[in-house]
Amino acid sequence: MPAITVDNVLVLPRLPQLPETTAFRPVRRLSTAPSGYEGEGFPVRRAFAGVPVSDLDPFIHLDQMGEVDYAPGEPKGTSWHPHRGFETVTYIIDGAFDHQDTHGGGGTITNGDTQWMTAGSGLLHIEAPPEHLVTSGGLFHGTQLWVNLPRAAKMNPPRYQDIRGREAALLTTPDGGALIRVIAGEVAGHRGPGSTFTPITITHVTVQPGAQVDLPWRPDFNALVYVLGGRGTVGTERRPVHTGQLAVHGPGAALRFTADAQQDGNAPALDLYIMGGEPIREPVAHYGPFVMNTRDELIQAFEDFQAGRLGVIPAARVPHTGGQGPRP
Repeated sequence: MPAITVDNVLVLPRLPQLPETTAFRPVRRLSTAPSGYEGEGFPVRRAFAGVPVSDLDPFIHLDQMGEVDYAPGEPKGTSWHPHRGFETVTYIIDGAFDHQDTHGGGGTITNGDTQWMTAGSGLLHIEAPPEHLVTSGGLFHGTQLWVNLPRAAKMNPPRYQDIRGREAALLTTPDGGALIRVIAGEVAGHRGPGSTFTPITITHVTVQPGAQVDLPWRPDFNALVYVLGGRGTVGTERRPVHTGQLAVHGPGAALRFTADAQQDGNAPALDLYIMGGEPIREPVAHYGPFVMNTRDELIQAFEDFQAGRLGVIPAARVPHTGGQGPRP
């Protein structure tokens, strides 16, 4: 699981030592993601399945894509499809993915890169492995997170952010036992590159066997910890977790998690995808590729899509060489 790493984490800035009076967040809910298939048939884990929307707000949906080692000719993607009313955040840990949309955004992301597409008023897009990966096969692993937009921003013009892995803010723990990659928002004063409408924080944390992390977390944010790989515990109550599980946390000012001293051979460390944000607290009407506030708005989105008002599929797929497209 390469993502972005460093040879020596001890050269990085470090999290502060938290005072003994810190209120650590309890684990309120622990769930295990069911497996399924997306697009043309690539395997996913549905990380938020069965979790109430009120626990997820401002997030809507999270898929862990893979981890799968494709044979030549096997890599798959999605066909052209519409979105309106939210943002997709696609993070690639291993492998590569191409994106193209009808608003002009697009590019190729690979180990540690993120594509942040704000669908806003609506567009069509396609995601697929590049031709060289289809030809050769290889490892593919990533996530796609859907972030809700507040009512006032749902019909904003679409935009696209290309975030290279090297742009993430990197820091470690006081003892150097973990690598923290801040993709968006802020952790202990270190800000990630992602630009967001709703105040959120997204970070990918790799915890070495036996190490513990005390991560400061904004008290007004929710806190969702998803296990990408490995085994460990979450919360001061040390709830056991493993690959494919989501821990929903209660109120507090910090998160605590620990990697088991002994890890499985295919997951040498505990890898976590951690999300939090300021709840929007607005009605959610979600069906298929649209996330709106009311049923009438969903009907309008489908009508606009069918009438071609969300864009027209180009005659030919435009090749991209990495990170091209408008930035916000």
